[in-house]
Amino acid sequence: MIPFAHRGGARHPELEGLENTMAAFRHAVALGYRHLETDVHVTRDGVLLAFHDPRLDRVTDLTGAIADLTYAEVQAARVGGREPVPTLEELVDAFPQASFNIDIKARAAAAPLARFVTERGLQDRVMVGSFSPAALREFRRLTGGSVPTSAHPLEIAAYLLVPGGPLLTRLLGGRPAALQVPVRHRRFIKVVTPRLVRKAHAAGAEVHVWVVDDEAEIRRLHAMGIDGIFTDRTDVLRDVLTDLGLWPHDQDDHHDEPAVDDQDAS
Repeated sequence: MIPFAHRGGARHPELEGLENTMAAFRHAVALGYRHLETDVHVTRDGVLLAFHDPRLDRVTDLTGAIADLTYAEVQAARVGGREPVPTLEELVDAFPQASFNIDIKARAAAAPLARFVTERGLQDRVMVGSFSPAALREFRRLTGGSVPTSAHPLEIAAYLLVPGGPLLTRLLGGRPAALQVPVRHRRFIKVVTPRLVRKAHAAGAEVHVWVVDDEAEIRRLHAMGIDGIFTDRTDVLRDVLTDLGLWPHDQDDHHDEPAVDDQDAS
């Protein structure tokens, strides 16, 4: 079971309002996480940012669309009033032992992300996905299939609708490396089922489920045989996996709750 710290653990009690910040990712790594999930946008002048929304408005003290702003302008923003918006480069460099699950949030970020991953030789440290089929197709084309990618929505639909076996393999051309899916779509449609897990595994793909913060649900999904869980409650997932004997030993560097760095973020 792969534990992913979603946006660094966005709903941990010590991290409310600090999603996708260096403080959140440091907190997750101190808990023992080595798989960090983040999102990527690109500024007007081509800088990749670890940030979820297309605009600064929801989580920072400034406003504006990232695509319309320069990196210098974004640097003035503070997430939760205290933490700067990190660049993807800063995040990757800060945690050399970590792997990154990167969600392309804007198609304009696909090409610079492909260059960044290729130039930095990060093929073995990242998995890239997107809700945009066009963005993911562009990323795959530019990286020549050298970087593991997760399924975009059309590929997930194929897994749900097409019988397993050769037909599914032909349709997807050997992709994706993983299905990263919610338990349900719009609350009513079950996505993660034993049948889906069997089909994915038969095709050589893993199943990673997002975003799960509930202990009982984590245990149910484990019993189903899924391969990874994204969580905002990094403390809850760690405790459940530890109880199940599934917390990776090489991640268990710290046993106490880490303190969030309260230094001035300027």
